[in-house]
Amino acid sequence: MQSNLNSDSNQHKYTPEPSSLDVGALYKQYKNYAFAIAYRMLGSVTEAEDIVQDCFAELQRLRNQLIHQPKSYIGKLIVNRCLNLLNSARNQREHYVGEWLPEPLGVHELVNTPEEAIQQKEMISYAYLVMLERLSPVERAVFVLREAFEHDYSEIAGWLGKTESNCRQIYSRARRNLPEQLPTIEHVTANWKTKKEVLSRFTTAFLQHDVSAMLELLTDQPVFAADGGGVARTIMRTMHVHKGVLAILTSPRVLRSLRERMWKPAFINGEPQLALMKDGQVTEVLCLEMDASGKRIHGVYLIINPNKLATVQL
Repeated sequence: MQSNLNSDSNQHKYTPEPSSLDVGALYKQYKNYAFAIAYRMLGSVTEAEDIVQDCFAELQRLRNQLIHQPKSYIGKLIVNRCLNLLNSARNQREHYVGEWLPEPLGVHELVNTPEEAIQQKEMISYAYLVMLERLSPVERAVFVLREAFEHDYSEIAGWLGKTESNCRQIYSRARRNLPEQLPTIEHVTANWKTKKEVLSRFTTAFLQHDVSAMLELLTDQPVFAADGGGVARTIMRTMHVHKGVLAILTSPRVLRSLRERMWKPAFINGEPQLALMKDGQVTEVLCLEMDASGKRIHGVYLIINPNKLATVQL
C-alpha cells in the first residue's frame, strides 16, 4: 500500500494517483473510441488520426496530473479539437473546388462471409457521413455524441461548455436539418448478400450503358455527387434530378474513364461498396446509398480526389 493513501479510502477507491496515469494503456484502450468520434466529426481519416495523436500527446504532458475519468476527458479533448478544426476549416471547405465528400475508410477486398469481417459492423456507414455534412460544427458534435455514442445531455453540455437545455435545443435543430428517414448508421450483416447483388447489377448496367437496368435500380429521387477536389476531372455539382442522374450513369461519354478500370467489390466504411483500380492501385471509390428496402439506390457517391484515397488499400 502506498504511503500517501489516507484513511478516507472509500473516497479515493477508484481514483488513480497522478503518477499512475499510464498513457500507453489508455491509448490501447481508448484510441478506437477517440478515432470513432473524430472521424464522425470530421469525415476525414487523416485529420481524425492527427487529432487522436494530438490528444494522447496532450495526455502524455498531463500524465502527472489527476484525471478522474480518463475516457470522458479523452472524449472532451477530441470533440473540442475537432470543433476548432472544423471552424477554422469552414472557409477552406467553402472554397473547395467542386463537391466535398467524406474520406472513405477501411477498404479491403470483400470477404466471403460476414463473420470474417465482424469488426466492420461498428464502422459508420458512408451515407451517414454524407448526411452529417448538412450540420454546423456544434450541431454535428451534439448529434454525433447523442446518436452515435448515446452520451447524456449533461455530459455533452460539460464537454462543450454549454447548458443541458442548450444542447437539447441544438440537437432538435440538427434533427430538423436532416431527412426524416435517416440513413443506416451501422450495418446489418444479413443485408450484405442483397447489397452485393445490387453492386453486381449496378456494375453491369453502368459498364453496358443499360438505361432499363439502371432505371430498375434507382429510386424516384436519386442523388449523384462526385469529389475530385480540383485535382481530378469530374462532375462539379451534385445532381438531384432523376433524369440527370440516369443520364450521368448511362452516357457513353460521361465518366468514360471509369469504364476502363477494374471494378472490385470491397468493404468501405464497413459495408460492401466498389473500388475501381488501375495498375493495381485504387483510383476511385464508389459508395452506393440504399433505400429502406435495401434493393434500390438512393445515392451514388464517387470519390476521385487522390488525396482522399491515400489511406485506401486493397
